[in-house]
Amino acid sequence: MDFLAIGDTVVDEFINLKEARVNCDINNEACTISMRWGDKIPYESSILVPAVGNAANAAVSAVRLGLSAGFASNVGKDHFGQQIIDRLTDEKIVTTYIAVNDGIPTNHHYVLCYDAERTILIRHEAYPYRIPEALPTPSWAYLSSVGEHAESFHDELAAWFHAHPETKLAFQPGTFQIKMGKERLAELYKAAEVVAVNKDEAERILGITNADIRTLLEQMRALGPNIALITDGPRGAYAYDGREMLQVPMYPDPKPPVDRTGAGDATTSTFVAALALGKPLAEALSWGPVNSMSVVQYVGAQEGLLTREKLEHFIREAPETYRVTPL
Repeated sequence: MDFLAIGDTVVDEFINLKEARVNCDINNEACTISMRWGDKIPYESSILVPAVGNAANAAVSAVRLGLSAGFASNVGKDHFGQQIIDRLTDEKIVTTYIAVNDGIPTNHHYVLCYDAERTILIRHEAYPYRIPEALPTPSWAYLSSVGEHAESFHDELAAWFHAHPETKLAFQPGTFQIKMGKERLAELYKAAEVVAVNKDEAERILGITNADIRTLLEQMRALGPNIALITDGPRGAYAYDGREMLQVPMYPDPKPPVDRTGAGDATTSTFVAALALGKPLAEALSWGPVNSMSVVQYVGAQEGLLTREKLEHFIREAPETYRVTPL
């Protein structure tokens, strides 16, 4: 197996709001959304999307780019859990390592959408996290978001990766993993080949604010990984491997984005998949924003994920301004 994704999977229910107000600061950041409280608020539509989440998105991305991939996760013994397994099977992802839990429901998140932005209401069920028996030693593993009840699971994973150096780890910490703190997950950071976060997450992990990208890259890499990847929304993405510190702009959108859910996952998973395919750092960095551009043209994090053929077409057709350059 080329690629094993590890993390929670969810059913996302997208609710397109009709009446809301968005307020942002002068830099169009720190935005909040407000709606009338204690009222009946109409919405435009809702869409149910199964088998998503950071790690599930990464598995789909890897398969579409030409890697063989499996997925280690948890679902409930319910309709949504079966939907998730069926959906991933259709994508030719090995689902053997998905545990089906009787008496614990499948994770169900609600995505409140307004224009192209969204806020996600999350709840991770308290699954009995464990490393699957007879787990293979893939070339790459991709670890991302799990629930807040999984502290000891991270210790087991760190020990497993240290005992299996032939498997390169890409770590994209989720909400609760960031909350656990870099000290608590020090062994995982040390075991990682790649750590990937967005700029805000890097600042929270490191406990610093208003830092420049160069400082964030250096300090994230100092946690132990060989490569630090930081995404920064419309400002593009950055990577550092101790020798090269590189930047790439956002790939230009062909039309206004429909939904930005999964844009960061697309950049990160595509970058890792490119490394798994043997691409050098600069080329891998150039691949990420292309998939991100495609994903935001659709509702949900997976429909827009590209095949390798289509991604390489966009690379060939990229405007002159889309280039990887030293930071």
